[in-house]
Amino acid sequence: MKWVTRSHVHVDRVACPWLISRFIDSEAEFIFVPKSQVNRVAEETGAIPFDAPGVELGHHDGKCSFEAIIEHYGLTDKGLLRLAQIVHSADVRADRDADPIASGLEAIAVGYSLRFPDDLENLERQFDVYDALYAWCRLQMAGQKS
Repeated sequence: MKWVTRSHVHVDRVACPWLISRFIDSEAEFIFVPKSQVNRVAEETGAIPFDAPGVELGHHDGKCSFEAIIEHYGLTDKGLLRLAQIVHSADVRADRDADPIASGLEAIAVGYSLRFPDDLENLERQFDVYDALYAWCRLQMAGQKS
């Protein structure tokens, strides 16, 4: 499937494609366009819009798009839910201090954007970061008692 979002990726617009590719649609094709074109491109191409104003898979009720996608697709993996806490805190400025790892993830996102301004290349390179962080989250959650 095709998925469309705003260009100039940052935390949520990297985390969401990682989540989609790893857990929802392994054949996902991502399209990045200016914010004003997301809905038009979604209609013209049949792409699923995410992390854009007014779309179902966007920010709602204080949650970031990563969390909206997890809820929409009923994902329940504990490591993934822990990762969602980090992504939320890194993406939602008002909650930046809610998770101690969030500032680091936000700094990584800024650094990758400076090094790799092409959105698709940025995703390709940052997916390793999310794979590693997800592995850490799984390990952290496995050590907790239910």
